[in-house]
Amino acid sequence: MLTLRAYQREAIDAIYAYFQEKAGNPLIVIPTAGGKSLVMACFIQEAIRFYPDTRILVVTHVRELISQNFAELVNLWPEAPAGIHSAGLNSRDTEAQVLFCGIQSVHKRAYDIQRADLVLVDEAHLIPRSSDTMYQRFLDDLKRINPYMKIIGLTATPYRLDSGLLHQGAGALFDDIACEVSVRDLVDQGFLSPLISKRTDTQLDVSGVGTRGGEFIPGQLEAAVDQDPITRAAVEEIIAHGRDRRSWLIFCSGVAHARHVQEAVRAHGISCQTIFGDTPKAERDGIVTAFKHGEIRSLASMGVLTTGFNAPAVDLIAMLRPTKSTGLYVQIAGRGMRLAPGKTDCLVLDFAGNVQRHGPIDKVKPKQPGHGDGEAPVKTCPDCRTINHAAVRHCTECKHEFPPPESDKLEATATTKEILTSGKVEWVKVYDIAYQRHQKDGKPPSMRVEYLCGFNWHREWVCFEHTGYARQKAVSWWMRRVPEGMRVPDTVEEAMTLLDHLRVPTEIAIRRGDRFVEVVGARFDAEMSHG
Repeated sequence: MLTLRAYQREAIDAIYAYFQEKAGNPLIVIPTAGGKSLVMACFIQEAIRFYPDTRILVVTHVRELISQNFAELVNLWPEAPAGIHSAGLNSRDTEAQVLFCGIQSVHKRAYDIQRADLVLVDEAHLIPRSSDTMYQRFLDDLKRINPYMKIIGLTATPYRLDSGLLHQGAGALFDDIACEVSVRDLVDQGFLSPLISKRTDTQLDVSGVGTRGGEFIPGQLEAAVDQDPITRAAVEEIIAHGRDRRSWLIFCSGVAHARHVQEAVRAHGISCQTIFGDTPKAERDGIVTAFKHGEIRSLASMGVLTTGFNAPAVDLIAMLRPTKSTGLYVQIAGRGMRLAPGKTDCLVLDFAGNVQRHGPIDKVKPKQPGHGDGEAPVKTCPDCRTINHAAVRHCTECKHEFPPPESDKLEATATTKEILTSGKVEWVKVYDIAYQRHQKDGKPPSMRVEYLCGFNWHREWVCFEHTGYARQKAVSWWMRRVPEGMRVPDTVEEAMTLLDHLRVPTEIAIRRGDRFVEVVGARFDAEMSHG
């Protein structure tokens, strides 16, 4: 019998909890390689078991994702009443109870498909805000057929370059984030491969490249980047760093640029192929299969391989494409986070300044449209070239000691950024615990929990009266500490009357950040209870 990981189970439970409390459309945020397809498959199976007449559509834009999501459901549930409607997969089913759809194929066919009770949108960040799009027209038509239809978005990046967070602002299709799984936590738990980043000697100069719609203008970007001396220098660095790495992805700034990168790589006797959006299906499938089998060592691409591409062995990513899109940056980096035999990490070579532009992928804060383009301060180890937090004293890779900052002010205001924060977790013994009601202006109250660990108090906040993912985290927190069957309080006041029922952890896990310590886990002794 399949056993879901704890965070996958929590994501499914968060959907149920959301619909018990609210009538909107929630988002589920799970990092790339976190098993989003399995979460969808288990939720679909459960939803139909609980409500046998439920009609479910799973909609996305990438042929590979349609096929992967369908296969995941059928693998979990061989008798699933499932079908596919996708021209790219040569299937035009409109009748199946669970229908996996390509938006390009179904956007004008809502009235052929008819009633849908639930629509799961994979890669939900690709839905534009505009009402005049394939997604919006299709969803609007489905809503006319069934006004009670619910939409659930799934994504690793809950924001768009042109409109910010998917659940905020005018015209937002989604209303809240019901569950958000941390990249850092999945790396710490061994479910994702860590990323390490090295600053390269070759850096792409985009100082003269204009911006349109919040992103670099494509033609100007390629003209600035696609220069033979720069390409050859970058490729030499890729080869030097990648000597002991077996599977490389190189993200380029244009089609011609990718072809020139391919030529430069091949000149060193290393196999390299290119893939673009217009690469014929059979040719593309053959290249991807050969790459996954290790017959091709490197792929150079432009505009593809950022979603729906699953090649676990990738252990080197070269960014030769500068981008102002936080989502694209995270999606590119995520291609290297799947686990594979013999793989200990994935090296990211950032020629494009993306790490400095956006910060570590587990701490990104997407810019709001119309706001500035400030960069995240970093420093590079002079010995091993690893990109480190600006505030660290020692290199996270080789332990080189950095000189002290020139001023206390610089250290106090410095924030990030590696490609992935070092995020080391330590377990500390709990000697005492205290609970207190906490109120922040304009926010519902929460319960502050303080743990005495040696001479230090560490704090976390339990948000019983919040909604969405914050409430779901409070539910999980409470259920770990009380006898089975005991209900979860709705308010902080109610929780404070039930403290005698709570188990007290013997140890807590903490993660030290630049400015605060985060409580990220707890261990319990079955003999210990609060009293």
